[in-house]
Amino acid sequence: MNLLVTLVLCAALCLPAAMARAADNEEAPAIAAATKWLALCDAGSYADSWQEASSFFRGAITEKAWADTLTGIRKPLGAVKDRTRQSSMLTRSLPGAPDGSYVVLTYQTEFANKANALETVTFLLDKDGSWRAAGYFIK
Repeated sequence: MNLLVTLVLCAALCLPAAMARAADNEEAPAIAAATKWLALCDAGSYADSWQEASSFFRGAITEKAWADTLTGIRKPLGAVKDRTRQSSMLTRSLPGAPDGSYVVLTYQTEFANKANALETVTFLLDKDGSWRAAGYFIK
């Protein structure tokens, strides 16, 4: 009986950690894609970042509008000095977007002219099986 109680207790304690590792493994490709995509934005390669974004994203904003918007937002902030991922969340549904596989990432970012910014990047598992940007916001 004591062995059974011990096994049940051990399973109850280990299950959340195993589930967290599984979620991390599922999110890892999206996190890697986000890192590469943010590097394009950081380099001022806004047209390339639009080309690499999801079909959903490209359908919502033209390449020129994206480049103009990002230039207006990012230029005053200056270069990225530091970026640390704060959280990631896997979800199947987001308001205003079709159901699918999404990973929402938040980063604490220090720009040259803004010491404390919060970037939120949403990545979508696109039709071609690649993780691609579906949204980007800076606070």
